[in-house]
Amino acid sequence: MANTTSAKKATRKIARRTIVNKSRRTQMRGSVRTVEEAIASGDRDAALKAFALAEPELMQAAQRNIIHKNSASRKVSRLSHRIAKLAK
Repeated sequence: MANTTSAKKATRKIARRTIVNKSRRTQMRGSVRTVEEAIASGDRDAALKAFALAEPELMQAAQRNIIHKNSASRKVSRLSHRIAKLAK
């Protein structure tokens, strides 16, 4: 348990940031899920529209250190490849 006043304040700050980050992570996962559902249904147009919304979400999450930047880039790359496969 934190003893110093600065450690107690840091604990409070971490708790506040955790709530914000959980919300952002949930929003990011939801946008990715809509892309994956569109891909699974085979609807390329819907997948492209959802991907246009999901890509910035992923990159902003990476910028805010919610996920690692390489993880975000990998996810974007894999989704775009799966959408490209739908065209064939």
